[in-house]
Amino acid sequence: MSLLKFEHKIVDIDGVAHRIIEAGTTLERAEFLQQLLSINKHETIIQEVPAKEEGQPASYNLVTPDVTFNPIVKVYNRELKTPKGQKVTPDYWNQKTTHLEPNYWDKNKKDF
Repeated sequence: MSLLKFEHKIVDIDGVAHRIIEAGTTLERAEFLQQLLSINKHETIIQEVPAKEEGQPASYNLVTPDVTFNPIVKVYNRELKTPKGQKVTPDYWNQKTTHLEPNYWDKNKKDF
């Protein structure tokens, strides 16, 4: 998951630099993040990565042309909002819960 690595790679797509937000993920996860980021006015592109072995499912990369975008900074600074207008927590970003507990560090208050 993208919140586990601070450094996010930059790739060239049609001569334009793009930052990888999340690499090697499922289509459902990429679509979830793309919807979340589009609500927050961040442009993203889902790129299909072909399977390395035949018979394996394809994976997807979510990229943005904003090379300064860092999901760790955005999530932990509480800069992103959900479709309902609530602040995104790390557990919401990682799709561990839909309950947005503001004290994300307090495991006693989590519902999972």
